[in-house]
Amino acid sequence: MTTPVALTIAGSDSSGGAGIQADLKTFAALGVYGASAITALTAQNTKGVTGIHAVPANFVAAQIDAVFSDLDVGAVKIGMVAQAASIDAIACALARWKPRHVVLDPVMVATSGDRLLAAEAVAALRAKLMPLASVITPNLPEAAALLDEPVARSEAEIESQGRRLLSLGCRAVLIKGGHGEGAESTDYLVSADTTLALAAPRIATRNTHGTGCSLSSAVAAGLAKDEDLATAVRHAKSWISAAIASADRFSVGHGHGPIHHFHTFY
Repeated sequence: MTTPVALTIAGSDSSGGAGIQADLKTFAALGVYGASAITALTAQNTKGVTGIHAVPANFVAAQIDAVFSDLDVGAVKIGMVAQAASIDAIACALARWKPRHVVLDPVMVATSGDRLLAAEAVAALRAKLMPLASVITPNLPEAAALLDEPVARSEAEIESQGRRLLSLGCRAVLIKGGHGEGAESTDYLVSADTTLALAAPRIATRNTHGTGCSLSSAVAAGLAKDEDLATAVRHAKSWISAAIASADRFSVGHGHGPIHHFHTFY
């Protein structure tokens, strides 16, 4: 029996709701063994981020090399990268190890509104990590920021931005609709030959901390289990919707609480 393995390359959330903690919870909930390479330590809780301590880029690379030299990694999820030097180190490490699948979540701003990626590092993310990605998973504001454009307001504008993001080198784009409006939250999977719209009822809750991290990790988990991309995205959308719907069963913190990663278990 082969155990599916996924690696998250991301920042640590001291409150446990987002970042590598959310990624590892997601992998575990979906039956995938999780490994991690930490890019930054954050001092944060459900109310916001009070400090960021970036891990030296050479040590980020050392963590990645340690994992790949021993574990059969089926998919990589990249989240918070924090600084341009880490982007360089990650790109070089992935070029060495050539993982089968890379899910890039271009984390720029936390749910609380705190900035998690230096402005000068955005260009490096576009140029060095996006071309390595099987799929990128920006939300509506992140997709706009990657293109230096206003936030898309219609399905046509979202698909158009997805096409322009494809031209930057990634193989597919999943634009998340959680920041949109209306009764449904619709995500759009855009690839070279098709656009797939995935809708779910919009859930009225303030407990959405870690939603973006967890969705991208759920996609990576599916890819690690050898699901094709469309299937992995469908399963991830269904799972994250249920995790958000169950979030209010928790009472954690006084701000944006976490989603319920283990809603199928308790």
